[in-house]
Amino acid sequence: MNKFKFFSIVLLSSIYVGNAQDLNQAVKAIDAEQYESAKSMLKSIIKTKPDDGKSTFLLGNIYLTQSNKDSANIYFQKGITCKEDGNFNYIGLGQLDLDKGDVTNAQVHFDLATKKIRKRDVEEYIYIGRAYMNAEKPDYKNALLVLDKAKAVNETDAQVLLALGDAYYGDKNQNDAYKAYRDAFQADNTLIRAKMQLGVLLKGAKSFDEALKAYNEVIVLSPNYGPVYRELAETYYKWGRNKPSKSEEYMKTAIGYYEKYLSLTDYSLNSRMRHADFLILVRDYAALEAEAKKMAELDKVNPRIFRYLGYSAYENGNIDVAIKSLETFTSNTSNKVIAKDYFYLGLAKIKKGTSADGLSVDPTAFGLGLADIKKAIEMEPLAVEDVNEIGVKLFTKKLYYEAAAIFELGTKNTESKNYLDDNVYYGLSIYYGNTKKDVVPNTVDLQKADAVFVAILAASPAYLDAYIYRARINRLLSNDEMITKNYEDYVNKVSEKGAEELAKPTIKAKLIESYNNMAAVYANTDKPKAIEYFGKTIALDPTNDYATKSLNLLK
Repeated sequence: MNKFKFFSIVLLSSIYVGNAQDLNQAVKAIDAEQYESAKSMLKSIIKTKPDDGKSTFLLGNIYLTQSNKDSANIYFQKGITCKEDGNFNYIGLGQLDLDKGDVTNAQVHFDLATKKIRKRDVEEYIYIGRAYMNAEKPDYKNALLVLDKAKAVNETDAQVLLALGDAYYGDKNQNDAYKAYRDAFQADNTLIRAKMQLGVLLKGAKSFDEALKAYNEVIVLSPNYGPVYRELAETYYKWGRNKPSKSEEYMKTAIGYYEKYLSLTDYSLNSRMRHADFLILVRDYAALEAEAKKMAELDKVNPRIFRYLGYSAYENGNIDVAIKSLETFTSNTSNKVIAKDYFYLGLAKIKKGTSADGLSVDPTAFGLGLADIKKAIEMEPLAVEDVNEIGVKLFTKKLYYEAAAIFELGTKNTESKNYLDDNVYYGLSIYYGNTKKDVVPNTVDLQKADAVFVAILAASPAYLDAYIYRARINRLLSNDEMITKNYEDYVNKVSEKGAEELAKPTIKAKLIESYNNMAAVYANTDKPKAIEYFGKTIALDPTNDYATKSLNLLK
């Protein structure tokens, strides 16, 4: 009997140790971003030990990471009833509160999580800090306040230092982030993520080659650590964006590293979605369409698949599929629609209404597409940076009315990197649209274009062609005073640049245009002035037909 009791105690002890080891393995899997494996381990632990609140908390956190809030809430609610470590689940509920913008209730939950902790406990503070960082609207200041409490308890705890590094990094404090990551790795040299984050800091500072060296040091230590390959992929992507001459090469390298990352994590639907998001970044739409079809085989009803099908179908020329997929996705109010969804839907509708030769667009289709693009910009103002490419395509096809409507969107956001460019194209689109054959000049639009070029000169005085276009616009408006003023301003400004500039063929042509037009205006009011300007044209171009004939008439 005594022997049996002893055996039972040993058996129970081994089960407890086994669960602890399994939980540790699950934590390692989470860190390695092997979420499906971690979920499987945690569900197994919960099944064998239903009172283990830490397991339900970690499982709920994975669901939060995967944007499955309903499942996360189920496990957190279950977890707060657990006898062991149930308090951690209040942290998960607190993050759900933060996602809803309910800061007060979040604090109530965080207080419950820390109500009965021991003086030397820091883990709850770490997870609360991460809740602030992982919320939909991250709050790094509050994260730092909470993590400072953990540091006061144990300033050499590697996980505390890692979390502090992440909080400092999010708060754009590079120096303290570097120190925290360095100290975390020194405190525990098995904490590979801390070592990797040193490379992430370099990537953020655009020291891409140094970031690669840092990642390679991580690979030497742990060649199967999946997240480092994701960071390599993102580094090459950003490097390619910053170095156009190497863009194509680096994008291919980035895709290769992302494939490596997937092979070391899992090929679940969530992983495929992360892969799809990356393929959108690197603009590999053929691969995106193939990935979307694979996802549809795994889960025919997941709504986000319609997003990927819509994007890839548009880029690959399957316009009807694009419109159908994106309308299906955006029309469901339960889906988390982003600006890019409406942007692509708008592009698809405009493309649907564009003729095969690209020289005409159905006005109704264009209006519907433009409305969706405006929705996208309302949701994300800097989405306006993407309109420039669309406008330029319309402009080159001489679809000036449509181009002006697109470029006008870009003139309303001074933070856009294309702000000046969009203003120039907006003014040009209106001008050229009003010079088309059989078009009656629109006074209101031309006045808008004139005002745009005034603003352009204020922002960029060196753009002298603005004077030329202001003069041309005022010629269409029959405003003689402004015609001569702007041509005179152009001549004076360009003359300041010296003889070498004046000798350039393009400049010479604009000078001739300026002199002839000023002379034409003065011909009715000041004949000597008109003769003087026509004479300047002849000096530049002795065979100029218009100036020669006009001089003969004036003399």
